[in-house]
Amino acid sequence: MEEELELFDYMATFELTKEYALQLDQEDLIASFRNRFLFPQKQGNPKTYFLGNSLGLQPVSARLAMAKVLQQWADNGVESFFHGNDPWLNFHGLLVKKLSEIAGAKSTELSIMNQLSVNIHLMLVSFYNPVGKRKKILIESKAFPSDQYAVDSFIKLLGLDPQDILIEVKPIGENQVVQDEDVVAAIQQHADEIALVFIGGINYYTGHVFDMKLISDEAHKIGALVGFDLAHAIGNIELNLHDWGVDFACWCSYKYLNAGPGAVGSVFVHERHHLDTSLKRLTGWWGYKKEDRFLMEDTFVPEPDATGWQLSTPSIFLYACLKASLSIFEEAGWKNILAKQNKMKGWLKFLIDDITSLEEAHIKCLTPDSRGCQVSLFFQDNGKLVYDQLTEAGFMVDWREPGVIRLAPVPLYNTYEEVWSFYEALKSILTSSSFKP
Repeated sequence: MEEELELFDYMATFELTKEYALQLDQEDLIASFRNRFLFPQKQGNPKTYFLGNSLGLQPVSARLAMAKVLQQWADNGVESFFHGNDPWLNFHGLLVKKLSEIAGAKSTELSIMNQLSVNIHLMLVSFYNPVGKRKKILIESKAFPSDQYAVDSFIKLLGLDPQDILIEVKPIGENQVVQDEDVVAAIQQHADEIALVFIGGINYYTGHVFDMKLISDEAHKIGALVGFDLAHAIGNIELNLHDWGVDFACWCSYKYLNAGPGAVGSVFVHERHHLDTSLKRLTGWWGYKKEDRFLMEDTFVPEPDATGWQLSTPSIFLYACLKASLSIFEEAGWKNILAKQNKMKGWLKFLIDDITSLEEAHIKCLTPDSRGCQVSLFFQDNGKLVYDQLTEAGFMVDWREPGVIRLAPVPLYNTYEEVWSFYEALKSILTSSSFKP
């Protein structure tokens, strides 16, 4: 609520001019960090990149970070894990320390490993325990396919029928957004049947941010566990996973965390579960107690924290890319990034509201005020034509059927002027005499 009030306080001072956008850029405390990223080019000029919700831009430092690992490998071979100025075995500790503030977690509650879908499966092993009548999994409608596929296949693996197990919360009426109250109502309605609530922290299609504390509290009240897919939330919005009491969460690192295509993912496991021997888990040698790992014992003894869920030796190259990006977050300051994000999303809302008020626009903003960087615009007519014209004009946004353009101005590397330019271009397209809705 406090964040929403701040958002509208900003909007009361906004002016509908390019000069005002330039003023906002001059006042931007983290504007210089834009230079830390590489932009796709068009005829020698950077494109306007609003696709951080899909794949973040490459940090300039990523190439050097990977080259350093290659050189260590060349110089020291396997001894690079243990010796030199930056031993590979120390990477994980450095990364979780940098990531803990962004996740709102203790560093011991984080494990950087695998990719998103793999981690979802691993978390389901530990946190989905169907017993008697309590065997349902609650998810939101139109969740990202990673969630749908993983949950569906895991249910089948157990010899159960997804149609009997899944409770899918759908939006009510014409609204395409699953609201927090819809989720809460479904939890209460099926209170004695739900074993697990598994929700995307931000819905990838609408951009809606769920009230994760509320959902966690409601799930725990009925005796269920709760997990979140935070692929679209990590590095985007403020998270407080530990204080919210979330049981587990998973995410990828290639969107707002800018760690590169196929980047290493992460999991959060609340500390109350670390020493719970009743939890099932799939195990691998990299999750073995660190100080005894190389004794190669037969009986598995996990690390007494979230790293006990690790399986395999990690890719140091992927660690290096994530480290390059997280170092930028650390230098810019997470609070500064969030402050700019809040102001920038207010600026974008201010401009989008002006466009949706046009009678000829035939456009609706699906994304409510509870959002991060992303906005989803639904076009009743000719949305693909609008997308094509924006692409031709040098704007990198994305298209989702049916009729949705998604864009996500990112505070680390986008500017207020770029948001203004998008507004001007979209308004020009929609009001053009050649545009026939």
